[in-house]
Amino acid sequence: MAEQKLVTIKIDDRELKVPAGQLIIEATKQISTEVPSFCYYPGLSLQAACRMCLVEVEKMPKLQTACTLTATEGMVIRTDTAQIKQARKGMLEFLLTNHPLDCPVCDKGGECELQDMVFRYGADTSRFVEEKIHRPEEKWSELVYYDAPRCILCFRCVRVCDEGMDVKALGVGMRGANSVIIPNMEDHLECEECGMCIDICPVGALTSGTYRYKTRPWEMQYVSTICTHCSNGCKTTLSVRNHEILRANNRDLSGINNDFLCVKGRFGFDFTKHPERIKQPLLRKGDKLLPVSWEEAAQAAAAKLKEVKDTHGVDSIGFIGSNRTSNEENYLFQRLARVTIGTNNVDHHRTADYTGLFTALGENAKDWVLTMDRLYKSKAVLLIGNDPTNQNPFVAWQIRAGIRHHGLKLFVINSKDIKLRRKAENFVKVAAGQEAAAIRWLASGEGQIAGQAGEQLSALKSALSAESDVAIVFGSEIAGSAIASIVALGASLPGKTRYMALGDYSNSRGAADLGVLPDRLPGYAYLDDNKSREAFEKLWGGKISTKPGKTTPQMIEAAQNGGLKALYIMGANPLAHFGTLGYGRGKADLVIVHEMFMTETAKQADIVFPAASAYEKDGTVTNTSGEIQPLHKAAEVMGARSDFDLLRILSHQLEKQGVGKAFHYKTPAAVYEEIRKAVPGYDVDLSGLLAGEAETSHIAVKKNGHAAYDVPVGLIKPAQNSLFTSGTLGRYGQAIQSLPEAQAKP
Repeated sequence: MAEQKLVTIKIDDRELKVPAGQLIIEATKQISTEVPSFCYYPGLSLQAACRMCLVEVEKMPKLQTACTLTATEGMVIRTDTAQIKQARKGMLEFLLTNHPLDCPVCDKGGECELQDMVFRYGADTSRFVEEKIHRPEEKWSELVYYDAPRCILCFRCVRVCDEGMDVKALGVGMRGANSVIIPNMEDHLECEECGMCIDICPVGALTSGTYRYKTRPWEMQYVSTICTHCSNGCKTTLSVRNHEILRANNRDLSGINNDFLCVKGRFGFDFTKHPERIKQPLLRKGDKLLPVSWEEAAQAAAAKLKEVKDTHGVDSIGFIGSNRTSNEENYLFQRLARVTIGTNNVDHHRTADYTGLFTALGENAKDWVLTMDRLYKSKAVLLIGNDPTNQNPFVAWQIRAGIRHHGLKLFVINSKDIKLRRKAENFVKVAAGQEAAAIRWLASGEGQIAGQAGEQLSALKSALSAESDVAIVFGSEIAGSAIASIVALGASLPGKTRYMALGDYSNSRGAADLGVLPDRLPGYAYLDDNKSREAFEKLWGGKISTKPGKTTPQMIEAAQNGGLKALYIMGANPLAHFGTLGYGRGKADLVIVHEMFMTETAKQADIVFPAASAYEKDGTVTNTSGEIQPLHKAAEVMGARSDFDLLRILSHQLEKQGVGKAFHYKTPAAVYEEIRKAVPGYDVDLSGLLAGEAETSHIAVKKNGHAAYDVPVGLIKPAQNSLFTSGTLGRYGQAIQSLPEAQAKP
């Protein structure tokens, strides 16, 4: 982007340089001067409705609104004169004309912007003696309530729904003193239920159905962590009282997502207190799973794993990991499989082909990283497959924000009429499954795309060639050798093309990066890369086989036909995605599961360990764009343990059985310190992580003679989640499941 011209201005006798055209309300922040406002909100269109941000400008006869006034050379501004204070005091008196003085019961009490300003500028009496206009509170949905008398008509909610979310579910009805905010369905909302309108409201007009009348802000602790649902890695601040999560938001604008959260990030935390949580280890005795002690369950798991290993060999055991567990847990999980047990039968439910992307990019992969911030700042985005609005909401938010703020151009290839289509410069609709063929045609002219799609692709190719620094974003529709075509296309475009593969879950990328793969070590090193393998062998104190293991579908199939005798499953529900596992002749003899709920897989297990969720443990996760962020323990659930603890316990029990060496890490931080040293690309700045910031991993893959590969059919299996579903976890989110929009989704 072109360098902005700086101008010199004075604010309260302090000289500073700011970009020409910058809003004065933003310029004052450089000198830590607060100009109050209710209607202004960064990133949204300017409203100038509340008149609280009035300032004096030398040589201007009247007070000016700082939220619409732009900086010019030599401007002299004052923000705290007697005239300004009187004007703000008068505006507050006017805003309180119909506003009920119910702070003691209002949910916003203690964190209300109006309340703060009244304490600072307000009067103790009012000149208005007329009876206040009152309207009854309205329930717009299970999650959103509206109290019209509290509304100060700042229109933040209307603008964020229209501009930010592109939903347009809110508007303004009536006129003058009778103006109210109205929902799109007259008496109720039908929308994406993101709750942005609640958190952006400066007063208590819009309140949350999950939080209202439960507690006060000063009674809670605030824990910043990462949302456990989709792969975008949004930061969420959990409000906790007595070890129970009562609310989620990100009002402090920290994290890569600033204040954005979708319905799952804002309301999808209540699964943690679902009555069906597993809270005690279960051991199959006869045909029933019965509660047992931790000691009995751990000893049984170790003894039975040793028995299968000794009887049938190491390759008769399969390990299926999770795309929601932390990086540290994934790292220990694959180490347990490769060294403690001695098999490369380790994989997870893959929802994007990260392996294919880094294989195609090779040793220069670190130069082509597309972070969420870079996506927003891109000049042009080519989106292939996926439906970001439903599957990767923050990606969709960044694209929409880029279009609004600096004219980002969006080009889309999809087999469906996705919502982002209406923001696209070019939309090419192809037949289902033809996304890869379209990319090959764009990259090399190979193949033939007939009909209207072919004509549209030709126009798209011309439009792309006129852009530079394009961001290419693709979903599970593009995998294996098709990714090489994407990289070839990107290399043919002007400037520096960057790439992002879109996965489905909170640590889908981390599971792949940390080696929960049958043919790759952590950092995507090949098993036959002697230097990398020997380094891990030395670090872990054991030999690693060079024989690639089975993929998840292959392990499920082998368990069904007797090729695998044992399955160790951590935080995954593969039987719901890849088939049905039975018991009897020719079937797996042993299934061990870490799980929060009795899923389809857990019901068929021999041993079930109750696991903690991402909101109940420490560690790190990596989002789909490769940004590593810290998890912080917020809640406590009786009976459950983190997968980190479960793996440590099992390793000690196996050592007692004479199988491998125990893990002696005391904390996830100790594991991450080893990851930083051992995994290429994960040696990031610790100070940033400790401060709660995102640090970008820089993976680089040495091909060692290996070519880009085509993945087997069915290996990359998207979850096809909607805004209101999140795999197995989504069904236990009671607030989200109560929504009509959730019930309407397949």
